[in-house]
Amino acid sequence: MFDHIGLSVKDIDASIRFYKAVLAPLGFELCSHDDSGAGFGPPGEPSLWLYPGATKSARSTHLAFRSTTREAVDRFHAAGIEHRGRDNGAPGVRIDYSPTYYAAFLLDPDGNNVEAVCTK
Repeated sequence: MFDHIGLSVKDIDASIRFYKAVLAPLGFELCSHDDSGAGFGPPGEPSLWLYPGATKSARSTHLAFRSTTREAVDRFHAAGIEHRGRDNGAPGVRIDYSPTYYAAFLLDPDGNNVEAVCTK
């Protein structure tokens, strides 16, 4: 659980398209967007902020988004592949985490490891 996270990105438009696609199945949307960046989250409550200006020396980050269903995890992964994300772990049970840990992993356009997880 987190209050908010900020990521520096190289191409704000590409990152907005990617996160709009992968977060929609999880019930999150683009809440704010101006020249300073973009905020995603539940309607009216942005908690993931994207800021333009990443460089090649920026370190990657791991983000895990909670999902209420396994089907949403599947849609998250498919949407990410369609929007310039790279597969970093297909949807499936991660038995080494727990018997009910169903997750998918993507690398976003900046190389951040982005996960959707359902523990049901």
